[in-house]
Amino acid sequence: MATATKVAAAPTKTPARPGPRRGRPLRWLPLAPATVLLLLFLGGPIAYCVYIAFTNMQLTGASSTDFVGLDNFRRAFGDDDFRNAVVLTLVFTLLSSIVGQNTLGLALAALMQRASRPIRTLTGSIVIAAWVVPEIVAGFLLYAFFRREGTLNALLDWLGLPSQNWLYTLPILAVSFANVWRGTAFSMLVYSAALSEIPKEITEAAEVDGAGGLRRFWHITLPMIRRSIGTNLMLNTLQTLSVFGLIWAMTRGGPGNRSQTLPVFMYDQAFNKSLIGYGTAVALLLLLVGALFSVVYLRLMREEV
Repeated sequence: MATATKVAAAPTKTPARPGPRRGRPLRWLPLAPATVLLLLFLGGPIAYCVYIAFTNMQLTGASSTDFVGLDNFRRAFGDDDFRNAVVLTLVFTLLSSIVGQNTLGLALAALMQRASRPIRTLTGSIVIAAWVVPEIVAGFLLYAFFRREGTLNALLDWLGLPSQNWLYTLPILAVSFANVWRGTAFSMLVYSAALSEIPKEITEAAEVDGAGGLRRFWHITLPMIRRSIGTNLMLNTLQTLSVFGLIWAMTRGGPGNRSQTLPVFMYDQAFNKSLIGYGTAVALLLLLVGALFSVVYLRLMREEV
């Protein structure tokens, strides 16, 4: 009897379960082909570009490629044309992205909320049509608009106002306007989605309390869509920093270098002057500028949470 009690009281052994980490390698197995392709076709070219940036590689005129360390980067920071390209890139980004596309997109989204359905359909179609046009085509369209014998000067002459060669006198403003015209649709769509998520009860309650349209927009609408504003600013800024085809089709960075942003300067150095190593170093510096903008926006968005 005692023996039977001891047997009954003895704890039963449960079968050992496989540890949670034992099956993890198998979970990553379906992702292995995609990971290999990314490393091969994305990581490989990036690593090769980083290597080229530290060499004196040229398309023509050099029989060998030597490792030059930081010489390309020192040359860039001592180059007046590079510094001019940095300033113009910041001006172009500020005017066309941070101020232009962001402000106009928000204004269009807010106005379209109160417009009738036919007006919303017509306005949305026109704005989105400019967005879906290929960049090089948009560049030629805006070149025809701003050139000396273009549409803008024809309108000014018809109104009796003085005309000028806009691509010569104000090239950076002309290309900035072109980028606003082409890219505002993205901001409009982002803000339209954000505004549609604001509960109507909040705005109606503020209206009953006597808040005007401007006060409701400043104290209710903007705080409630600040995350969308930060996301839109970051995406628009990164896209604007890499704009090349639009500027190249309109001015090719000219006259002189008065509209030569960093992508155009990089192309000119790498392919027109055959300085592949130097041009790639400029490309890495442009990548660094984009990373700095991203860090700033992410920090600002994190502090608002």
